[in-house]
Amino acid sequence: MCKKREYSSSFNMKILHNIAKTLLFSAFFVATAHAQPKTGSWGDQGNGTYINPILNADYSDPDVVRVGDKYYMVCSEFQYMGMPVLESEDMVNWKIIAQIYSRLDFPDYDNVNSYSNGSWAPSIRYHAGKFWVYFCTIPEGLFMCNAEKAEGPWTMTLVKKIEKWEDPCPFWDDDGKAYLGHSVHGAGPIIIHKMSEEGTQLLDDGVTVYTGPVAEGTKIFKRGEYYYINIPEGGVGTGWQTVLRSKNIYGPYEKKVVLETGSTSVNGPHQGALVDTPEGEWWFYHFQQSGALGRVVHLQPVRWADDWPLFGVDIDRNGIGEPVYVWKKPAIEKTPPIHAPQSDDDFNAPALGLQWQFNHNPDNTAWSLVEKPGYLSLKALKSESFLRAKNTLTQKTMGASGEAVVALDVSKIAEGQKAGLCSFGSMYNLFGVYRTGGKNYLFFENNEDLFVQPRTDGRRVRIDYFDASKNYVEKQPVAAKVVYLKVKLNFLTNQNHFYYSTDNKNFIPFGKAFHAMFGFWKGARIGLFSYNELKDDGVALFDRFKYDYDGPK
Repeated sequence: MCKKREYSSSFNMKILHNIAKTLLFSAFFVATAHAQPKTGSWGDQGNGTYINPILNADYSDPDVVRVGDKYYMVCSEFQYMGMPVLESEDMVNWKIIAQIYSRLDFPDYDNVNSYSNGSWAPSIRYHAGKFWVYFCTIPEGLFMCNAEKAEGPWTMTLVKKIEKWEDPCPFWDDDGKAYLGHSVHGAGPIIIHKMSEEGTQLLDDGVTVYTGPVAEGTKIFKRGEYYYINIPEGGVGTGWQTVLRSKNIYGPYEKKVVLETGSTSVNGPHQGALVDTPEGEWWFYHFQQSGALGRVVHLQPVRWADDWPLFGVDIDRNGIGEPVYVWKKPAIEKTPPIHAPQSDDDFNAPALGLQWQFNHNPDNTAWSLVEKPGYLSLKALKSESFLRAKNTLTQKTMGASGEAVVALDVSKIAEGQKAGLCSFGSMYNLFGVYRTGGKNYLFFENNEDLFVQPRTDGRRVRIDYFDASKNYVEKQPVAAKVVYLKVKLNFLTNQNHFYYSTDNKNFIPFGKAFHAMFGFWKGARIGLFSYNELKDDGVALFDRFKYDYDGPK
């Protein structure tokens, strides 16, 4: 969508403007790099300790592998494109270095009709000089992705077209033979298949090796003479971690519960990765269901006794570990600067920041970073509602509280177009500019009234996600060509607010306080949107996305 440029004085002024803007942001980032690292209520504390969660964001179903002295993480992303690869040198501070895919080539992902599908609970392994990632999509099947470097490029292969498999994990034994374990939709049983050594074909129908209460998240490894299967059981919000072991990969398996909520507030402390360090320590990554924020990542110390791994700390001495809150960092020689995954973007780079993920498959003809250099251009495609709109760009909410601001240039907005900043999940809240009747309006819209609380536990139940005719809407005229949109989030109180400004200094609240909510198996996100209720027309120009939150940065 790059248009031919006209080399005029007006264009030269734009070039000078963008050079100046680049220099300004460069100065900002240089100053930030030399400033004291920011710590917060989670992650690296700068004194040799960390506070759980180490990633207070929805990196759900995390899996981690060590390659040499570096660590690599993947997570489930469902309908968001695409799955990130994160890298760490100390197991606590993480950055995004790649995305494994940018689309899933099936019609429902093009038509924005596959919420809650997409990638479920991946596994990452390193074998024969390559990275291997396996995941399932519930309607389509089992996928394998390969790369020689974690940064990519990655290839993708559909290993088996099958419905309702989940949580696969490959395993190559000492003799080179390959296997794949997985569970099925609804969780359990655990099934192990023989697999071709190149990982592209299953060689049998599989053997059921374990049936347990909501058993899923299969992770297979070998230590000494034992095969181990590391699995979560009991459900996302209330479960525990189980380890199975046997001297035969097909069992029979002994069972030991190794991590439970116990006396802590860490509900559902399970589903993740058991990882060793070059120094011989062992650690366990897992998630915790954390309200609207989603499933956040914790790190637990591990010790071995009688060939069983023991996770966390056995506070009540019942033989089962409980999650730690604050702990000494892994004994790793490298001490990288304190940081969290990327969040800001000035849209000056030739590619989007790796933190950005489109909701479903993007239409790559309808967004650009070069149409107006220094801006993200989101063309408005026709949609009857926000949840059906293409090219909504999202990123994970970081931390339990924070604020994000973005500049919106509406000089190219068209009749029927809505564009702006959103808090996005199954419950969504939109804030931006809407052009109707030949005039521009600030508008706030949400679908919160479509969710009711008929149960005594206070959980909300959906009535209808997609009927936008019942949404709550406020609007008022706005004349400015550039509007600064801000969202302040506080998931501890779940009282969140939008603000606007025309000078990026004085911000005025707009709309009512709103809730955010976990939905479609993901935490609530921050997003940029642009769609048109009438036809394909109009362009929203976004500039300088800045996100501050309560954790390390």
